[in-house]
Amino acid sequence: MSHDSTAAPEAVARKLSGRRRKEIVAVLLFSGGPIFESSIPLSVFGIDRQDAGVPRYRLLVCGGEEGPLRTTGGLELTAPQGLEAISRAGTVVVPAWRSITSPPPEEALDALRRAHEEGARIVGLCTGAFVLAAAGLLDGRPATTHWMYAPTLAKRYPSVHVDPRELFVDDGDVLTSAGTAAGIDLCLHIVRTDHGNEAAGALARRLVVPPRRSGGQERYLDRSLPEEIGADPLAEVVAWALEHLHEQFDVETLAARAYMSRRTFDRRFRSLTGSAPLQWLITQRVLQAQRLLETSDYSVDEVAGRCGFRSPVALRGHFRRQLGSSPAAYRAAYRARRPQGERPGEPEAPMATAGQPGPPPGLATGPGPMGHMPLLHPDSGVPMQSRRTPAGAVSLLPGPRSGG
Repeated sequence: MSHDSTAAPEAVARKLSGRRRKEIVAVLLFSGGPIFESSIPLSVFGIDRQDAGVPRYRLLVCGGEEGPLRTTGGLELTAPQGLEAISRAGTVVVPAWRSITSPPPEEALDALRRAHEEGARIVGLCTGAFVLAAAGLLDGRPATTHWMYAPTLAKRYPSVHVDPRELFVDDGDVLTSAGTAAGIDLCLHIVRTDHGNEAAGALARRLVVPPRRSGGQERYLDRSLPEEIGADPLAEVVAWALEHLHEQFDVETLAARAYMSRRTFDRRFRSLTGSAPLQWLITQRVLQAQRLLETSDYSVDEVAGRCGFRSPVALRGHFRRQLGSSPAAYRAAYRARRPQGERPGEPEAPMATAGQPGPPPGLATGPGPMGHMPLLHPDSGVPMQSRRTPAGAVSLLPGPRSGG
């Protein structure tokens, strides 16, 4: 799916209650939240830009708990409104949550549930998705969050269909975005939904950002192991797989190394990471190919062999599905961004390890997930594809089974 492909809501949207107003946006802030994500909806919805053709919203900044609220850099904020102000909003935005391991305040969760029941649109930016999930608003729905936290979200809330490929997911009355700048993408999408392309384009020009970004989160992933699986017995099998991606092996090989049946291994792997092992393995091979295309002069055929794909055709198919371009086009675009005269060097080994070259300048780095997988059908486990409906919405359909 492209980042702005959205799942068509299955349920009929609730009618907004009489006391709520569509043009009122409430932003729910918590202590410990990052200042960048918190500032995005404040800037998008809280500044009058009618002179530029952007319809005005009325902003309510609400504290989700007792203040003052401490944010990144030691800043302290005092929210002018409390939770009671949410009752007037037609849109409620949770910019981010301070910790993916701690539960949000129950009073705030109750306020979000009431808002949703009364027809308000609920938005979670980055780790704000964890707050929406804790409130039960993501049950049975597609959602996204920062790729680094997607496995944790999928594991902690198994009824949520986590899709870590997307920059944002619009499921009608509940919307979620990936990390940091993806919150801008989602807020622009909301303006576009409410007031059309011209208004969103005018706002994008004021913010000096593109009105739409192509692609998803795949280009930002890295391959390091998430800290939470370090003590698990499967961690050794996963580490072996990452060190032998240049060899042709399948999930049955990994199950045998774990001394488990395929069925038990699949279940254990999914419970640990929130992802299917086959899709995890394919994605790791694609990421390895991505690194080799960036750092070597190997041909695409050679890259396919060094990443364990059975053929260059298999590499091209999986690469395009995950990154939205062919291997050759990706390499050309990457080199066009590099400083003139800088040549890729041949890697020391056919597989990437902890000392591998990093992603292109400006791309996110940090501890990576096990679970940056395509969204899987909840019944069959088959990767799901998007299809636009005549009305412009997107429905999720089972896609073809993939093989390495």
